[in-house]
Amino acid sequence: MLMRSRLFWKILFGFWVTFICIAEGVWLIFSLSDVPRHRADEIRFEGELAESMLGSAASAIRLGGERGLRTLLSEWPETERARLTWKRRAETVESAATETANEALSAVHSRIVSSPGGAFFQVSYNPSGVLPKPPGPGPFNFPPELISLGVLGGLLFSALLAWYLSTPIWRLRAGFNQLAGGALDVRLKQLMGRRRDEIADLAREFDLMAERMQSLVESRERLLYDVSHELRSPLARQHMAIGLARQNPQRTAVLLDRIEQESSRMDDLVGELLTLSRVEAEENGFDEYFDLQGLVRVVVNNTRFEAESDGVRISLDMAPEDELSEISTVRGDAELVRRALENVMRNALRHSPRESSVTVTVFVNRQENSCTIQVQDSGPGVPNESLKQIFEPFVRLGTSERRGAGLGLSIAKRAMAVHGGSIEAANRETGGLCITIVLPIEPPE
Repeated sequence: MLMRSRLFWKILFGFWVTFICIAEGVWLIFSLSDVPRHRADEIRFEGELAESMLGSAASAIRLGGERGLRTLLSEWPETERARLTWKRRAETVESAATETANEALSAVHSRIVSSPGGAFFQVSYNPSGVLPKPPGPGPFNFPPELISLGVLGGLLFSALLAWYLSTPIWRLRAGFNQLAGGALDVRLKQLMGRRRDEIADLAREFDLMAERMQSLVESRERLLYDVSHELRSPLARQHMAIGLARQNPQRTAVLLDRIEQESSRMDDLVGELLTLSRVEAEENGFDEYFDLQGLVRVVVNNTRFEAESDGVRISLDMAPEDELSEISTVRGDAELVRRALENVMRNALRHSPRESSVTVTVFVNRQENSCTIQVQDSGPGVPNESLKQIFEPFVRLGTSERRGAGLGLSIAKRAMAVHGGSIEAANRETGGLCITIVLPIEPPE
C-alpha cells in the first residue's frame, strides 16, 4: 500500500507546500506595498495627537502658569505625562521660535507659551510609540488567520487533487497487471466515470490495445487449431498410403503418386501460411511504387493461360485511356497485391463452370483518389450470410476437390488492409459472385 501511495503523497505534499508558499508570497507582497501608506497615516495621527496635547498644556500655562500645567499633568495617565516636557525660557520669543523650528525637524513637537506672570515656557511632546508597531513583512510573522488558511485550505485542496489524479493511475496500473497476467478481457474505460481528460483518453487507448491483443491472440489460437486440423488430414492419408504400400507392393507406384499429391498439398498450405504471416506483419508504410495497370494485365494473362484447360473465358475491361495514367503508380508492395489478385482470380476460375466467363473491370474514382477492381464469375455464388465469412482463414464453401487450403481470400483481405484498401463480396443478380477491390492511388501532381 505504501508503494501504491507514493504518487498520492508526492502530489499531496508538493501542492500543500506550494499553496503555503503562495500564501506567504501574497502576504509579503501586500505587506511591502502597504508600508508607505501605513507610515503616512501614522505620522499624520501622531502629529494631530501632539498638537492636541500641546494645545491643552499651552492653555493650562496661559491660565495658571507652571502650577496650572502641573495640575493638568496630574490628571493625565503616566505614559502621557512622560511624553510631555517643559522648561522656562529666558530668551526672546524670536530666538526660541528658531529653536522650536529646528526641533520640528525631528519627531518631537514643541510650542512656546507665556504665563500670566510674563515668563516663557517651551512645551514639547514626543508622540513616538503612541501607536504599536505592526509586524514587519517576513516569512514567520504573518497573521495567524493566513497560517490557518494556508495549512487547512492547502491540505484539503492538495488531498482532493492528489486523490483525483492518483486514483485512476492506480486503476490503470491494476489493469496493466491483469493484462500481463493473461486477463485479455479487462477494460478500464467504464472505471473512469465521467472524466474527459488525458487520463480518460489513456484508459480508452488501453481498451483499444487490450481488444487488439485479445483479437490477435484469439486469431493465433484459431489459426493454430486450423493449421493442425488441415495438416492432420494429408498426413493421415500419407500414413495410410505407406501402410498400404507395405501390405501390397504391387500398388507402390500408385500409392507413391498419392503420397506426392498429399505432400504437394502440404507444401501449398505451408506456402500460403507463410504468405499470410508476412501480410499480417506488414505495416502501412511502404516506400515503393508499382504500376497497377501493368500488374492487373499480367495477372489476367496468367489466369487466362490456366483457364484454357477449363474452357473458361476471361475478359478485361480497363478504364479509358485518359484515366490509365492516373492508376499507373500505386504506393505499396507489388508482390502482395499480385498475390491477392491471383487468389481472387483463381477463386473465380475455380467456381466457374465450363464455357462460362470471368469479367475483370478496372475504373478510377477521381474524387476519392482510388482505383476499383471488380472480378465477376458465373459460379453458384455464396449464401448471403457467408459473404463476410469467406475472407476468414480456412473457410471453404462447397465440396469441390479443387477448393484449396482456404487461405486465398484471407490473404487478399489482409493484403488490401495493409495498403489502406478494402475487399468485399456480393452476389450478382444474374448469378455468380462479384469481388470488389478498392485501392488508394497517388493523386496526380
